Amino acid sequence: MTLMEHLRELRDRLFKAVLGVVAGMILGWFLSDFVLNLLTDPFCAAVREIAIDKNGGTPPADWTCDGHLIQLKAGAGLQVRLQVSMWIGLIVAGPIWLYQLWAFIAPGLHRHERRWAYAFAGAAAPLFALGALLAYVVVAQGLALLLSFAPDDTASTLELTGYIDFITGLMLLFGVAFEFPLAILLLNVAGVVSAKKLLSWWRVIVFLFFLFAAVATPTADPFGMTFLALALSALYFGACGLAALNDKRRARKSGESFGNLSDDEISPLSFEPADGAESLAAEPVAVAAPLPPVEPVAAPTPLERRYDDIT
Repeated sequence: MTLMEHLRELRDRLFKAVLGVVAGMILGWFLSDFVLNLLTDPFCAAVREIAIDKNGGTPPADWTCDGHLIQLKAGAGLQVRLQVSMWIGLIVAGPIWLYQLWAFIAPGLHRHERRWAYAFAGAAAPLFALGALLAYVVVAQGLALLLSFAPDDTASTLELTGYIDFITGLMLLFGVAFEFPLAILLLNVAGVVSAKKLLSWWRVIVFLFFLFAAVATPTADPFGMTFLALALSALYFGACGLAALNDKRRARKSGESFGNLSDDEISPLSFEPADGAESLAAEPVAVAAPLPPVEPVAAPTPLERRYDDIT
């Protein structure tokens, strides 16, 4: 295929993917009320817990969450619904746009590369969903603590658009973070890094996980941060285990185990003849006869020299 044919195919694939997302957004518009209630439940639960504490430990009579999420702009409600519908559309239409992406890149892959691509694509979605679910749990557990730092005479009221951006952005961040072990395993499958090298970096990696969790977790308590860092560390060591199994499989397939060699060691090479073949060393080697001596050539006289030989 020529470059223009590839570009036309990419255009057609993107158009079909966009149509799928738009169809998912239409469906998501009817589901937006349910999803908005699901996203605002952690905030309402946190505000209710604060109200119970202020009321001496007893739930206030006829308490509702109405008025605690406010809309500051005329089009904020429409913007939030469209934003939630877009997220629902991307999730619902995931098989469509993922298939279009796969159909575009699959012809350029080998058979074994397609097999690994199926495995990674199948693991990416559950990992992302697990990270998003963890973010939802962390927000549900941490909002009460964050709002409790406000003075007693302050009402806990948040702007609707900012709150939805906050919780969806955190779910996206956690979902992408849970793809990191999958990227590490992809590097091992590609032969870039070995399982032994990955395990040698575990102190730095775990420290970076805790640092990332401390920055990304919105709660001030150490529990949410520790839970996220431990979850990422467990996924990392699980990826290292799968990488070790892949290294053993690769070494067994090649017939030699080079996994214990360092980067500056040279792997041994074997020149043993195959079965039924004679050794090359057993064959007689013909020795070339010595060349005859070269007789010296007399230097040319000045009259025999050419004009460009004169220096």
